[in-house]
Amino acid sequence: MTAYLLFISIRRFILGADNPLVAAKRYVPLYLFLVGIILAMMTMLKALHHFHLHLGIMNTSGLLLLTTMLVMAVGFIAMRPIFAKAHLNRHMQFIYIESMFSVLMAFTACAMVFAHGSNDVAIAVGPIAGIMSLVRSGHTMHNGMMLNGIMLFGCFGVVLGLFMYGRKVIETVGSSITVLTPSRAFAATLAAASTVVVSTSTGIPVSATQTLVGAVFGVGLARGIDALNLNVIRNIFMSWIITIPVAATIATGFFYVLKMLFG
Repeated sequence: MTAYLLFISIRRFILGADNPLVAAKRYVPLYLFLVGIILAMMTMLKALHHFHLHLGIMNTSGLLLLTTMLVMAVGFIAMRPIFAKAHLNRHMQFIYIESMFSVLMAFTACAMVFAHGSNDVAIAVGPIAGIMSLVRSGHTMHNGMMLNGIMLFGCFGVVLGLFMYGRKVIETVGSSITVLTPSRAFAATLAAASTVVVSTSTGIPVSATQTLVGAVFGVGLARGIDALNLNVIRNIFMSWIITIPVAATIATGFFYVLKMLFG
């Protein structure tokens, strides 16, 4: 829903304007501010919580605003050549507008990677951390050094999985569900990253991959049902429905086998 509304706003205020490039110069800074504030909230609040820092509302707000301004400054520097363009035909205007959103995409991609690392890796290594803590000390209170080692192990697994099987997922999410442009991908990744970080901050375990697929689906839906590859979407939803009971059944089977072997 968030991705759907984001892309609807981009199409309404920029892509559908009489002079799209002029409209982009007016509204893209607002989207850049939105990206900056979300990135700042993601990094600042997570970092402050991780290092147990309590700066107070005023100091935290000031640091949040400073980080947002820094992100916006970097974005404006990167987009400065595009902002200097004028008197272009409509086709060229759309090309430069998508170039603007390519810059924003660099930030939202970082946000999505951050969200993935703060959520999916944590979910994957959580059971391992609990088991190792139980074996070592007899309870599930996690040791900081042990957790760091397990998280590094999880990061290695993420990188290895990306190199081995990431291409297939990239192709599916990037082009098979619906045709993505930088503006559409910006709406999808920003919505997905925001959703994952908010969910993670409240302790709700969600899948970053499933959230991103839902965001891409929302962007495609904003362009009409014909813009979606319904066969791919059907297969994705079927896999989500099947994998949960299958994984639960296999885990139950392994548990009883190990219980019989080791008592």
